[in-house]
Amino acid sequence: MDDLDAHARALIEANLYLTLGTADAEGRPWVSPVYFATADYAEFYWVSAHDAAHSRNIAQRPQVSMVIFDSQVPTYHGRAVYLSATAAELAGRDLDRGIGIYPGPVTRGATRVAPVDVTAPSPYRLYRATVTEAFVLCPREPRQPCPLHSINADHRTPVLPWKHAR
Repeated sequence: MDDLDAHARALIEANLYLTLGTADAEGRPWVSPVYFATADYAEFYWVSAHDAAHSRNIAQRPQVSMVIFDSQVPTYHGRAVYLSATAAELAGRDLDRGIGIYPGPVTRGATRVAPVDVTAPSPYRLYRATVTEAFVLCPREPRQPCPLHSINADHRTPVLPWKHAR
């Protein structure tokens, strides 16, 4: 795989869920699977209850991590995109823009949301994570060196999946 940015985009497009990592005010980690949508691979959107642990954590600490991976690949063939980001609950123009992106194309099977679905008194909110760093687990065959880096061990490589987005 010579184009790791394209590899990252393919992993993102092939999945409906990401694992969201947050931490509370004391630094205790929490991870949650969330259905996501993206329009540009640089911003990721999801809907969550505003009182969910990860939502409360984001209100206190907006720095998050995310991983998108295929759990169905054979053992030792893992492929993953690792993302660091800053997350926020959306309001105003950001909310309007997010509603235009979430839940993504109709082919993904999710239901559209309206402002009333993600604002008070509804218990749900729309969130966005803006990516600050992105990495992929370099694809390689088990026990073989990575063809791009000649490294015979799992390793991550920086990517910019939004750089060549359609």
